[in-house]
Amino acid sequence: MSSARAKSASPENPGAKAKEVLVIKLSALGDFVLSLGAMRAVREFHPSARITLLTTPPFEDFAKVCPYVDAVETDGRPEGMKATAALIQRIRKAKYDIIYDFQTSGRTKNYFTALSRGGKAPLWSGHHEKAAFFHDNPARAAMHSIDRLAEQLEVAGVAPSGRWLGRSAPFPDLGWVRPKLGNTPRLNPAYFGLTPPYMLLIPGASEHREAKRWPVENYAALAKRIADAGIQPAILGGKAEGQIAHEIVRREPRAKSLVTRTDLFQIVTLAETALFVVGNDTGPMHMATLAGAPGIALFALTESNPDHSAPRGPKPVIVNAAPTLQELSVDDVWQSVRALGVLKP
Repeated sequence: MSSARAKSASPENPGAKAKEVLVIKLSALGDFVLSLGAMRAVREFHPSARITLLTTPPFEDFAKVCPYVDAVETDGRPEGMKATAALIQRIRKAKYDIIYDFQTSGRTKNYFTALSRGGKAPLWSGHHEKAAFFHDNPARAAMHSIDRLAEQLEVAGVAPSGRWLGRSAPFPDLGWVRPKLGNTPRLNPAYFGLTPPYMLLIPGASEHREAKRWPVENYAALAKRIADAGIQPAILGGKAEGQIAHEIVRREPRAKSLVTRTDLFQIVTLAETALFVVGNDTGPMHMATLAGAPGIALFALTESNPDHSAPRGPKPVIVNAAPTLQELSVDDVWQSVRALGVLKP
């Protein structure tokens, strides 16, 4: 146990007495989604509070529907000194009872430093050595996001170990999406011309991390095997994946490209009824497995460590890893598909 956890009882977390709470989570998509379990824990621990989320524009629509927050502010990464000063002044004026920094970046540490100048420091949970609830575990950078946030919450007194509904950490739950939006046609596979059984291919990754992408010819060859098994492959992605999806469909016309056609809500609801999902280490892959799709995650070990960032979900997730993704064969991934037990005998 870290020294911070040992002294986490002082100062005291306001708990149910809190009226105003701020949660900071700026990006990226995978990390944002993985933090939803921690946001839910904050919501339950401060039942009467007005909880504000400080984030960035890509997550505004999704966050406004999320049941764990009451207000959403999207200027979490202000440009320039004037905008930054305005953000700090607004946070200071709000007089939050407690602030949970789930981003724990250099930027957000600087926010705490600025807020602490010329007055009393806010009650802060994060990775700043002067914070009231300093998560000082030296191994925190090597922890999976879900486990790291769970420990940070324990330091802040939000929940004792083992309280998370039988899990070791507060687990993200995306089951609220369809009830909150209603079972509208746009949330169903038929809206996209899909008829079960179908599966999801997620061949993208950060534009500046090309090495995290499994080769397009491998995705196309896998799509052929999947289609031969009577399952329609559906390709998800943004504008950057347009050419990749085009090439997969050119090589395997039975695959269907949904690139640029899905928002975050639709990724969740498509995954709920997908037979399984195969994808790279990228945000939509986390959304799909958390929404309930069995998954196969492809990792280049020179780029990222699955121990720290592998997708998790209520159903099995198999990690296929190799030093580089060029070394991961179609046979390797197909063997994992068979291991999921989703194919007909």
